[in-house]
Amino acid sequence: MRVGIIGLGSIARKHIAALRGLDSRVEIVALRHSHATSPASTEEAGITDLYSLDELLACRPDFIIISNPTAQHYDTVVALAGSGVPLFIEKPLFADLSRPLPTIGSPTYIACNLRFLDSLRWIKKHLAGRRVNEVNAYCGSYLPDWRPTLKNEAWRTCYSANREMGGGVHIDLIHEIDYLYWLFGAPQTVRKTFRNVSSLDISAWDYANYCFEYPTFAVSVVLNYYRRDYRRTLELVFEDATWQVDLAANTVTDLGTGTVLFESPQRFADTYPAQMEDFLHRLGTDSAEAFNTIDEAYDVLRICLE
Repeated sequence: MRVGIIGLGSIARKHIAALRGLDSRVEIVALRHSHATSPASTEEAGITDLYSLDELLACRPDFIIISNPTAQHYDTVVALAGSGVPLFIEKPLFADLSRPLPTIGSPTYIACNLRFLDSLRWIKKHLAGRRVNEVNAYCGSYLPDWRPTLKNEAWRTCYSANREMGGGVHIDLIHEIDYLYWLFGAPQTVRKTFRNVSSLDISAWDYANYCFEYPTFAVSVVLNYYRRDYRRTLELVFEDATWQVDLAANTVTDLGTGTVLFESPQRFADTYPAQMEDFLHRLGTDSAEAFNTIDEAYDVLRICLE
């Protein structure tokens, strides 16, 4: 198997590790901007550097991972739209909605790995037949901790902290919107509030609050960049019980009785191999149902941004 990669940053390394864990013989070919940007360790890592899209396509990759900066996704996808090569696109799909969704002539998947978290998959399986009255999703984390290699105030220069670079908690933490779309489908109406008045003092939105309205229930989503004690939860209020998913602990608890309904030793890092294994299976199965395609991800982006 030969896999092309456009954008060889930290997230690409996670996908490479997942690939190599599934197939130690996988060949990785990476598109680089120039010889000057190629790290000296690339050859040692078993990655072949290429310097044009034509070279990359000439290698006839089985699929291409797009993991360059989000602001470059649109042009990259358009350039590959007619290639016939399947595309594995890192989330979020695009940085904005300023241009129309391109037509792609090959399979696509947008990498939202929380769809492979065991506790959320358990919820997906056990929602059938239950009357939902209310849903509350929350994710609070501390942005300066996201970039531990950036010393002192250097984290302020990263994409996430700067609105002009396309950053913001609403799109960085699009996972919440994505998994809610996966669980419940598209809401009928969406209301949202974005703010950046916290002590972080950054230009990007550091707080986002969404209300999704469905025919028989509503969903509240709260996201922030400034919570030091990381918390990521999903609460489902049914007519006869309340379940809470602790995504970090990978558990589901009945809050009324305190009973742990489900628990898994899997952690977030383990979702990358699970995601890649599912993608490869779908590529190798003609009858496999499409999953989180570019069209679906564009719907999610519209919920996030419109």
